[in-house]
Amino acid sequence: MVKRYFVLSLLALQGVFCEAQSIDKIINAKEVERIERVLSADDMSGRKIYTPGIDKAAGFIADEFKKAKLQPVAGDSYLQEFAMLRTSFVSAKGVVNGKPLNPDDIAVISGQEELTITQATGYQMKVVKSRDTLAMLVNRIEHEGGNYLLMVDTANRNIFTRFFKRPRNMFSPKFNIVLVLANEEAGEYSIQVKQSITAMPLKNVVGVLPGKSKKDEYVIFSGHYDHLGIGKPNADGDSIYNGANDDAAGTTAVIMLANYFARQKNNERTLIFVAFTAEESGGFGSTYFSQQYKPEQVMAMFNIEMIGTESKWGTNSAYITGYEKTNMGQILEKNLANTGFKFYADPYPAQQLFYRSDNATLARLGVPAHTISTSKMDSEKFYHTQEDEIETLDMNNMAAIIKAIAISSTSIVAGKDTPTRVTADSLKR
Repeated sequence: MVKRYFVLSLLALQGVFCEAQSIDKIINAKEVERIERVLSADDMSGRKIYTPGIDKAAGFIADEFKKAKLQPVAGDSYLQEFAMLRTSFVSAKGVVNGKPLNPDDIAVISGQEELTITQATGYQMKVVKSRDTLAMLVNRIEHEGGNYLLMVDTANRNIFTRFFKRPRNMFSPKFNIVLVLANEEAGEYSIQVKQSITAMPLKNVVGVLPGKSKKDEYVIFSGHYDHLGIGKPNADGDSIYNGANDDAAGTTAVIMLANYFARQKNNERTLIFVAFTAEESGGFGSTYFSQQYKPEQVMAMFNIEMIGTESKWGTNSAYITGYEKTNMGQILEKNLANTGFKFYADPYPAQQLFYRSDNATLARLGVPAHTISTSKMDSEKFYHTQEDEIETLDMNNMAAIIKAIAISSTSIVAGKDTPTRVTADSLKR
């Protein structure tokens, strides 16, 4: 019995050793530097949306997905293309229950230049009370589609004005939403809104690794590949915002994780690897992407943002935004037991990082979607500067973080663990 136990233990240790060798061959500092150096190079011109630089970056990422033998997202293309609509308010007028409306109390989210609705138009009416979460309701409608009239309690005036009365950038919608700021339900009404619209093309880069047994359950690995482009030269004459850490680092991780899992060939759930566009411009890439999937089929999202520098705890550590909103962090920690790597809760709650990255759209739909980062947001001196270049990053630590994400996600990828969902009560208004 003792001899048999010794043999089994030896075999188990050999298995762990082989796995460590395997992951080190795929995820290492040399490979991190290869990818990072291309994405943050000067010839990418800061990867700003609507520029040749970001198109060049998209082509490189698509080539990497193809080399990893991921499935394309659209026919034979890895580019998930969509139109961004730039809308600007022109005019509005209306009458509700016989009383004229103030144009300042009317807003619209629509892809139409002119919109006229009455009680006979067939719009669904919803009353948004003071205790309701207006942004979450709008986000859900945008995901599900349909035509709605929202009668919004005046207690929501601040968010109404800040988010729905300003010029908007949005993708081609499958919905029309008219919002009226009023403390009553609409009986009879007539509302007319006019806006100007300009169409702008954008693209995410997406590759798919189908699951072996749970093809309709998805696990997402993501980062954004856009940045700030070219600006005013600094004191050294550098005008390019290379975005090496923000977020070529996250995109590098996505590419390497795609290559790793594609070689493992043991994912029971379908894995989706995505590099988002337009994060710096309002999260439009992730918003469009989220509408392509039923949220209940997305089991987890690992969004990766700025992992190129040490965390406040030093190397071999990172934090998870919104850690307390699901048990996903606990699952990751369990899988990392005895590795020497540690995930922590977000140490910068006042920064609201959970809502500021590409995980936010799916999280608002209930998906356990979190961002993994190391950025010291109270002291990251190269954040959004021209000095955010590859020379400021730690390639060895980046490789360790990417390995930790790969290892910590194994039970979720295998369908053995499913994180709890984000609840509406845990989200801010």
